Amino acid sequence: MTTPLRQSDYARVERAIAFMDAHYRDRPTLAQIAAAAGVSPAHFSRLFRRWSGLSPLRYLRRLSLASAEAELLADASVEEAAWGAGLSGPGRLHDLFVSIEAVSPGEFKSGGAGVALRAGTGDTPFGRAFLARSPRGIVELGFAGERSEAELLADLAGAWPGARITRDPEAGAVLDQIFRGGAGEHVLHVRGTNFQHQVWRALLAVPPGETTDYAELAARAGRPGASRAVGNAVGANPVAWLIPCHRVLRRNGALGGYRWGPDRKRAMLAWERCRPSSEPAAV
Repeated sequence: MTTPLRQSDYARVERAIAFMDAHYRDRPTLAQIAAAAGVSPAHFSRLFRRWSGLSPLRYLRRLSLASAEAELLADASVEEAAWGAGLSGPGRLHDLFVSIEAVSPGEFKSGGAGVALRAGTGDTPFGRAFLARSPRGIVELGFAGERSEAELLADLAGAWPGARITRDPEAGAVLDQIFRGGAGEHVLHVRGTNFQHQVWRALLAVPPGETTDYAELAARAGRPGASRAVGNAVGANPVAWLIPCHRVLRRNGALGGYRWGPDRKRAMLAWERCRPSSEPAAV
């Protein structure tokens, strides 16, 4: 299993991906990409391969291919054209089984009274993350940035004032399984309105390597025309990655915002483009 990158290494990868996305039409050299990351070409090549499984220049070729295919599919939907063919079809990656279990109305009203939560941090391909779990599933998954574990635990206690919260020494291993462990089954135990749950379930139907927009997601959720409300539900998603709100783009194909930062969203989409393919699995 690949060792997760340090936060500083992930930041270098994030800067390099932003540079490649902005300049791939100019065919930058490895030296130019490495300079954007702030390291030598040889060091960056090893770093990017460890992160993605691809060389930087091979990833750059994938960007160019996706752009050309998007232009050829200019009359198609954003979902079909945004990243191009080669990212969808029978070989697309879909190796996570994710199901959502709603928090009960009583638990919601009481702030989680009687619910036992375990929480902690760990490294991921996208920087340090914070994970909270109940006996029934994952309650929260977000990115920690520079915040301490104590600060994150305090925020969790504020959101779940009635819950019993303890530190989870296995959080890092669970995060590693989620991001690096291949096929797995994950149950989410999340709070939200019925409408939010509809939107989050619709997001689970967008496979890795594909994207959608807010109008298309509203239609998937059975609420055509409710793009603005869908956008709010996407922004309220408490579980990064497993509920893949990073796969939602603007109607024109632009990246758009992201709760945990647009550069991280760009890196997530890039990482999914780099993953080896497998047959899709039902959600």
